[in-house]
Amino acid sequence: MEETTTTNENAGTSWKPNIVAFCCNWCSYAGADLAGNNRLEYPANVKIIRIPCSCRLNPLFIMRAFQKGADGVILCGCHPGDCHYTSGNYFARRRMTLLFSMLNYLGIEKERTRVEWCSAAEGVRFAGIMNDFVAKVTELGENKKLEDVRCKKN
Repeated sequence: MEETTTTNENAGTSWKPNIVAFCCNWCSYAGADLAGNNRLEYPANVKIIRIPCSCRLNPLFIMRAFQKGADGVILCGCHPGDCHYTSGNYFARRRMTLLFSMLNYLGIEKERTRVEWCSAAEGVRFAGIMNDFVAKVTELGENKKLEDVRCKKN
């Protein structure tokens, strides 16, 4: 898998963004699995967390991911109208809209968060989404807004 890196001019070290991807069990996680089975490349610095449904993602999990050092967080779920739990992704979409306005208030760039719909048969789309998201977050640089210095490794 390919890792996206950026060189920090000040420190002379390479920097890779930490990306957390919350993927629903029924569609997006299966899409990630299909991407892996087809040997499609997306950055290895994307950490996937499987959740039962996109509606089960508590917005505080996203806040906590930023606090623990994530530079970008993406939620991937089933296409609207195709949810295993009937209407879960509609609830997730509404909840994420409210979260995005709160993150905007806190000064987190909206490009650091994203919601995408990806089915189990869309492995190519999943890899493309992850590559695009990592490239955008890499352009933004490190996230320092909600950083908790106690969570940093020495």
